[in-house]
Amino acid sequence: MSHHRVLGFSVAVALGALACRSYAQPASAERSATAGDVDADWLSEHYTKREVTIPMRDGVELFTSIYIPKDSPGPHPIIMKRTPYSCRPYGEDAFPTRLGPSPEFALDHYIVVHQDVRGCWMSEGEFVNMTPHVPHKSGPSDIDESTDCYDTIEWLMENVENNNGNVGLWGISYPGFYATSSMIDHHPALKASSPQAPIADWWYDDFHHHGAFFLPHTFGFISSFGLPRPEPTTTRPRRSFEFGTPDGYDFYLNKMGPLKNADEKFLKGQVAFWTEAAAHPNRDEFWQSRDILPHLHDVAPAVMVVGGWFDAEDLYGPLNIYRSIEEMNPGVFNILVMGPWVHGGWARSQGDRIGNAWFGGPTSPWYRDAIQKPFFDFYLRGIGPDEDGDGEIDLAEAIVFETGANQWRTFDQWPPASVNKRSLYLHAGGALKLDDKPRIAHGGGHNAFDSFISDPNKPVPFTQEIALGMTRAYMTDDQRFASRRPDVLSYQTEALDEAVTLAGPLTAELWVSTDQADADWVVKLIDVYPDDHEDYPGIADGHRTAGSQMMVRSEVVRGRFRNDPASPEPFTPNEPTLVRLPLQDILHTFKPDHKIMIQIQSTWFPLVDRNPQKWVDNIFTDAEEDHFVKATHTVHRSAAYPTRIVVGVLDE
Repeated sequence: MSHHRVLGFSVAVALGALACRSYAQPASAERSATAGDVDADWLSEHYTKREVTIPMRDGVELFTSIYIPKDSPGPHPIIMKRTPYSCRPYGEDAFPTRLGPSPEFALDHYIVVHQDVRGCWMSEGEFVNMTPHVPHKSGPSDIDESTDCYDTIEWLMENVENNNGNVGLWGISYPGFYATSSMIDHHPALKASSPQAPIADWWYDDFHHHGAFFLPHTFGFISSFGLPRPEPTTTRPRRSFEFGTPDGYDFYLNKMGPLKNADEKFLKGQVAFWTEAAAHPNRDEFWQSRDILPHLHDVAPAVMVVGGWFDAEDLYGPLNIYRSIEEMNPGVFNILVMGPWVHGGWARSQGDRIGNAWFGGPTSPWYRDAIQKPFFDFYLRGIGPDEDGDGEIDLAEAIVFETGANQWRTFDQWPPASVNKRSLYLHAGGALKLDDKPRIAHGGGHNAFDSFISDPNKPVPFTQEIALGMTRAYMTDDQRFASRRPDVLSYQTEALDEAVTLAGPLTAELWVSTDQADADWVVKLIDVYPDDHEDYPGIADGHRTAGSQMMVRSEVVRGRFRNDPASPEPFTPNEPTLVRLPLQDILHTFKPDHKIMIQIQSTWFPLVDRNPQKWVDNIFTDAEEDHFVKATHTVHRSAAYPTRIVVGVLDE
């Protein structure tokens, strides 16, 4: 693990304290314009735009827009984004409303490069989703995103005047994947990269979660994004799907029905990736080859991975990309930034709230000004704090927002060294107890369990909202609506006498059984507020913070993949079976008088597609209406089968 100096802050956002950068702006930044002035008109006045096609080693040419500052002699660093979502607007007289990760990059005269990746929009070639990395290259036909980025940078160094020889990569979401894969076997001029909300492995983020299929997110995205683009084009090669209703629960349950109907009724073979996903229901070579984590060797010499604690799309990606880079690149400056954000919220919002959850004040502007801009300035411009002279910027290894307490924290490693593994055990009467394993003498005999009937034809909704897709706020939603259902089990502690801070990975170890052959298992970690808690500012009409059950972490596993995601296996009816479910990392404080709650259920609709519960080999293609049957699911909490959530408690 790399050790870095801790930046001098532990910012309590609730007090409105925003940390300031600890060094002066370069002379070029002494300006009258502000970030609010940067728009298309400002950019057209202060930048020259070039549109070029850059040849790759296999002869394919990639369309690239280059924005060069007019009013500074330079030389200037290059900040680059590679994207499948278009580097619009096209035309050398057309300018976007913003350039770079934030407006300050244009104000400080960065050269900005946007590129359509291979097979997208105006670039030549064939587009391949989550381009598999080629670890051993023997000739010009062995190409992947790392070679395309290398060849692009080589061309930029030779053909863009007044560059200072330093390039930075960044991107959010799918462009975050390209920022990750593009920095492998990096060009010498690539000095810094920031994958932000990056996709890492579509078996564990975005489209699947431990084999459970995220239906509205995948269908809504791929039904338009996945349409073919035969030739380079400046127009959108996709269309928005017409659902005919605002109610996703009704659409996916009644209008679509079994998953096979998605293609038969609606997509009709037009979306190749849906067809491929349906043909690969298990984590076989198709999915394994799209996992970027094993290939993160020889990455850019400075990396800043950014993610959001409540990113409904890509929470797995940033956490695991950071870990993999740490393990495979011991000499690389590699830091992690995690804030209280939705997908891309650090760039697109103030970061003060999600739904009815409130984080004390704006968090995004501080990150952009005090962390993101200084990171690139240091490695691309050579300015910034380096008090010990080791050539690394003085930023902490982990800069992490502590939800619940609503403050920024810094650590010299992630997870923090001061975390102690503890266990939250399920007990009778819906009790949840820390480190109190069930004992036979205290009602923990073999018959200690809780059961519920799971009906895939009346699944538990994932939100109270009427929505077509995966709502951005679902990861912080009040779960009182779910706790009132008979097919949701709830366990909670007594009101806490003192604060408890959970940090690092969480893992559910479920001892479960079912009278059918398959089952999904959903686990939610919830902060239960006191009944006299004051309402948060800006809370929605009709909602109350008092007594709310704020979800702070949740995850799902398709039970057939409990032992091996590549080799599904049925449950033996009514036989207690261990199912392990990683819930991802956390940094959350449960305050005094709050309670810690765990909810366990089997349906989460339509966020997750319905498990028929009767065994079929391929739920995508084989499940018919009569396969969706009721099942009695049991969660055991005995001395022999102690269901628990393994947590890390931060020792202050």
